Amino acid sequence: MGRSLMQTDRQTPEGTSTVADAPPDNWVDRHAPPDWRPWLRLSRADRPIGTWLLLLPCWWGIGLAMMADGPEWRDLWIAVACGAGAVLMRGAGCTWNDITDRDIDDKVARTRLRPIPSGQVTVRGALAWLVAQSLAGLALLLTLGGAAIALGVGSLALVAIYPFAKRFTWWPQVFLGLAFNWGVLLAWAAHMGNLAPAPVLAYLAGICWTIFYDTIYAHQDADDDALIGVKSTARLFGADTPRWLAGFGTASVLLLGLAVMAAAPQGLGLTLGLLGVVGFAAHLARQLWRLKMTDSATCLRLFRSNRDAGLLVALFLALAGLV
Repeated sequence: MGRSLMQTDRQTPEGTSTVADAPPDNWVDRHAPPDWRPWLRLSRADRPIGTWLLLLPCWWGIGLAMMADGPEWRDLWIAVACGAGAVLMRGAGCTWNDITDRDIDDKVARTRLRPIPSGQVTVRGALAWLVAQSLAGLALLLTLGGAAIALGVGSLALVAIYPFAKRFTWWPQVFLGLAFNWGVLLAWAAHMGNLAPAPVLAYLAGICWTIFYDTIYAHQDADDDALIGVKSTARLFGADTPRWLAGFGTASVLLLGLAVMAAAPQGLGLTLGLLGVVGFAAHLARQLWRLKMTDSATCLRLFRSNRDAGLLVALFLALAGLV
């Protein structure tokens, strides 16, 4: 049955159960004070890949803005603020997700040891932690200018809806993509004070990318999800997953290439930006080549490798912006 409910849970050196899909050497389980660990796990601090996947579109937005308008010293602060904001808002979003999913998480092997279903954190405590993280994120957002503030506030509806999407649609990955890639619009607006075709194209590229990597991730839970009636693109695509992923991966690459051309229609910046897109395409193709849908360990490893795919794009966009 794949990831059945009989999966063995790992134990930390102190003997306290740790969440099944957390890296075995994560800093929370190894170094954080024991009293802090449930709260840090609630924010997924033991699994930083989600923070990277939320942050990288922000850095894409900064890179594209630099390509279109030239670099400014303020871009350094935007990059730092986006980094801290990604930690806080991913933590807040995951806390909200765990509050809404507490009854589902208790029935899935990968999630049953999360802090709320395991009894380490109460729902009331989780709500207080959600508010604290959100207020800290708001303080950062207020430093990024009016356009970015408006976009940041506008993203809250997407964050609030996402945990419920798997209950009413086979495409919850689309809702995740809408929320996770909003940062490309916000970061562009923080630099430029407006929106333009380049960040919108990159936003659409990011949504396709999210469907790509989160479908791979969702294959870990496909059997358990079928038992409890949770919907996902992994279940929807089934054996046709590689073909669907090829389509979304291709769409992501093409849209990202168009975003680069919209930001810098000529010159060395265009060349560097497109080189980043080529590297991104090669990385997605490599993931497809190595995909084994019934092997949970492979799915998790490929999912985590998307940090490198997105970071490659961010690096080349930054270089393109600097020249």
